[in-house]
Amino acid sequence: MTNDGITITVEENFSKSIEKVWKAITELDLMKQWFFENIPSFEPKVGFSTKFNVQAETRSFMHLWKIIEVIPNQKIVYNWKYEEYVGDGNVIFELSKTIDGTKLKVTSIVLKSYPKDIPEFTSESCQNGWNYFIKLRLKQFIDTQ
Repeated sequence: MTNDGITITVEENFSKSIEKVWKAITELDLMKQWFFENIPSFEPKVGFSTKFNVQAETRSFMHLWKIIEVIPNQKIVYNWKYEEYVGDGNVIFELSKTIDGTKLKVTSIVLKSYPKDIPEFTSESCQNGWNYFIKLRLKQFIDTQ
């Protein structure tokens, strides 16, 4: 994503309880099954940080995550940077009850622009990535639980 203040939002409904969806987005063993399989550690606690590499074609993206807000079963916010590239953003996962289960809203906000010449940082790539992780991977994972 290339411009400060750009916001990407993805929403999905699940026929499972908030507690089940919360576990899927905050427990390491479950996260590895739908998100990034090489996350070395994860704790839904303010101040927790982790680092892991994701290879995309010819580029590496060393992910730097720091948890900046947690309201159990409601909200978790990551600060999301990359070791090799300028840029800074926050990703907000928010859960709410629905008649049939749980709604998850994921919002990615660019705080400081990422490089404009890297295709993976375009708004379209970010939107497609979150759609893939939330609407496909997480949806399939939770539906089979």
